[in-house]
Amino acid sequence: MQASRKPKQKILIVVGARPNFIKIAPLFKELKKRKGIRAVLVHTGQHYDYKMSQVFFRDLDIPNPDYNLNVGSGTHAVQTGQVMVELERIFEKEKPACVVVVGDVNSTLAAAIVAAKLHFPIAHIEAGPRMFDRSLPEEINRVLTDHISDILFCPTRSSVQNLKNEGITKGVYFTGDTMYDVLLGILPAAAKKEKKLLSDLGLEPKGYILLTIHRAANTDDENRLRGILEAAIGSGEKIVFPVHPRTKKQLDKMIPRLSKLENFKNINFLDPLGYTEMVVLEKNAKKICTDSGGIQKEAYWLKIPCITMLDSAGWVETFQDGWNILVGADKARIRDAIINFNPKGRQRDHFGNGAAAPIMAKFLDRFLK
Repeated sequence: MQASRKPKQKILIVVGARPNFIKIAPLFKELKKRKGIRAVLVHTGQHYDYKMSQVFFRDLDIPNPDYNLNVGSGTHAVQTGQVMVELERIFEKEKPACVVVVGDVNSTLAAAIVAAKLHFPIAHIEAGPRMFDRSLPEEINRVLTDHISDILFCPTRSSVQNLKNEGITKGVYFTGDTMYDVLLGILPAAAKKEKKLLSDLGLEPKGYILLTIHRAANTDDENRLRGILEAAIGSGEKIVFPVHPRTKKQLDKMIPRLSKLENFKNINFLDPLGYTEMVVLEKNAKKICTDSGGIQKEAYWLKIPCITMLDSAGWVETFQDGWNILVGADKARIRDAIINFNPKGRQRDHFGNGAAAPIMAKFLDRFLK
């Protein structure tokens, strides 16, 4: 008589926004190698634009989600609440052995709360970073998620220390950053696209500044957004600006009031790009101006000077090593940094060695046994 086969244990991974897709891609591949585990992927649809979502699944070779909630945009309460309602139904149906959440978006907190209430163990990828600014919704999401998680995968040693300072020591692991795994893996594909993409956009290597804006602190405040654009124009540099859907929505509202900004003569507005194309633009930029945490790290790894347009520092290692400078939305400081910021130091292995995903998979495997 043939012995019954032991059912696979389910690890349910919840993603909702573009940075999440990047961070889970290598872990998903690692989990697929393990015979006793089935990875179930839930996309909340927090980023619902094709170029902010599906194209990343394609570029990163992530399979189609098992569930797509299509929650779309909304206030923090509406978005978080809708995700919680939908996830409760899915968690009850799937009964996962562990729920994996990622980063600091609304989907992350929603999934963590539902899992905690239903007593499913939670693993948090990118636990521990702190900006020490509770006015940022991302900070609230990350802190609350960390305090109800069972397994905390920290991208840096400073993240481990932050958790220790908050009394969290159990289940904490320094793994490195899966975004570094992905970047190293995508560089060959980016190199193949580099020449054509730059040519199509009329760009020369190191001949432009890459600008990205997406955080609510900058997009929802017209004075801040205007200051950033005025600084970009006033720098006299060629500016390449892939426009996030949230930013585009705000710019469309402001168009009549922006008509005096010299017609944006040195700014090249682009639709959102896929991950590989963004890496090409980052790698070949003279400098990067951003409010994205992920792009701050990628700039550091690619040795591109980064100008961070926020009021609080997140990835402290990039600032400590001199490759990142904090300027807020101050027009004069942004413009000065675009013209004069030229770091010369070296990068160090703060974020691991590019093999974070196998370490995470090993700890998850051990946790489930």
